[in-house]
Amino acid sequence: MNKKKLFEKILAGSKNISFSDFVTLVEAFGFVWSRTRGSHSIFEHPDIPEILNLQNSKGQVKPYQLRQFLQLVEQYNLELED
Repeated sequence: MNKKKLFEKILAGSKNISFSDFVTLVEAFGFVWSRTRGSHSIFEHPDIPEILNLQNSKGQVKPYQLRQFLQLVEQYNLELED
C-alpha cells in the first residue's frame, strides 16, 4: 500500500492495519528495526530517545501501538520520507 495513503488511513482512525504495511510506514518515518524480544519488535529513531515497540497480532498491528506511533510523530514533528 502507498505509504502516504496508509498514513492518512491511520489518521482517519482505521484500526484494521496489517503489521507488514505498518512496519513499512514506521521505517518511512525514519525508525529502524533494533531487535526482537519474544513477540515484540523494537524500533529506534536516531533523533528521538524513545523506542517504538510493535507486536504482530495475527497479522495486524495493535490499536494502542498505532496511537503510540502517532503520538511520537506529533511530539517530535517526524515527517514521512519519500
